[in-house]
Amino acid sequence: MSDTMSKAVLTTKLVSTYDDLPEQRYHFPRTYLRQVEAARGDWIVYYEPRRPSGDLMKTGGRQAYFATALIADIIPDPSKPDHFYALIEDFRLSIMPFRSRKRTITKAVYARRTAQRNKGAFGRAV
Repeated sequence: MSDTMSKAVLTTKLVSTYDDLPEQRYHFPRTYLRQVEAARGDWIVYYEPRRPSGDLMKTGGRQAYFATALIADIIPDPSKPDHFYALIEDFRLSIMPFRSRKRTITKAVYARRTAQRNKGAFGRAV
């Protein structure tokens, strides 16, 4: 385990364009490698967005945090360059709503001085 571990929220959709199997692996592009490496050996939370796929017109996802797990290791995807797998252990299903009393649970997605959503942080998959 690293001395610089940090928690992370991993987003996965019902119809993912990635090779995710949340109980075993999380598939992601190099863009998120540094964030996932920082969380290796530590707990993560899985988040399912409102949109169940990449189609911006569809809704149907739970928009909820649905599980916790540990990132055991990270390996390169042998079939897709610049992609990786986070290998998952201790997957625990635990559904928690995104909003509680009209406020989001994850305060990090909001700007500090305003109540507006920080779209830069919120729009990222990790």
